[in-house]
Amino acid sequence: MPVLGVIPARLGSSRLPRKPLLPLAGDPLILHVTRRIAELHVCDRLVVATDAREIASVVERAGFEAVLTSPDHTSGTERVAEVVAKASFSSFDAILNVQGDEPFVAPAAVRGALACLERGDPLGTAAGDLDPALVADPSRVKVVVDAYGRALYFSRAPIPFDRDHSGQVVYHQHVGVYAYTREALERWVQLAPVPEEQWERLEQLRPLRHGIPIGVTLFDGPAAPGIDTPADLSWAEAEFTRQMREVSP
Repeated sequence: MPVLGVIPARLGSSRLPRKPLLPLAGDPLILHVTRRIAELHVCDRLVVATDAREIASVVERAGFEAVLTSPDHTSGTERVAEVVAKASFSSFDAILNVQGDEPFVAPAAVRGALACLERGDPLGTAAGDLDPALVADPSRVKVVVDAYGRALYFSRAPIPFDRDHSGQVVYHQHVGVYAYTREALERWVQLAPVPEEQWERLEQLRPLRHGIPIGVTLFDGPAAPGIDTPADLSWAEAEFTRQMREVSP
């Protein structure tokens, strides 16, 4: 099943302006994400979908493909859907969406999201381990999964809630990776928004509320945070430095 990889990246960001172009370890953030996905060799074609010519130029100069999209989209999924609707991408029935602010996305998360499609789920994503000490952080989205590997709910709140303070609750942090069949993606963007999606500011609650199953691959190890704030960017810079020291002789 040929896979089209799409990395949505918009220039405007309320918490971190011009985020895709901010320097990280000497290169724009968007290039770190694009290279990471390209190196996994899971996509038959990989493009960056952006609303800014400035981002597209950076991507193209680095040897990757970029597609200009509308500035009016309210989610990454809408931006991905615009790309998929173009005639030049009509041969792809499996689509991978990796958010453009995930420079440390785990290979297991990417492959896991695609594995959900292979087992028959119309939508797939992934989640890693979450330290209970971080569970109250609303930027770390939690997911509860049923016995069949499908999402029950996503939330910025601590779920499941440890009412009796047992300390035994296992938390799973959602990763910003989605895999869709073409049919599921097209249906998703045609659905009306739902209250939960707007309250939580989590787009994946729309298809879930409308009854579209979302497969979730749980992988061992922590889910690396995305880059949403200046503090996240500082952490990422330190993490790249640490990784470079580990591989240096």
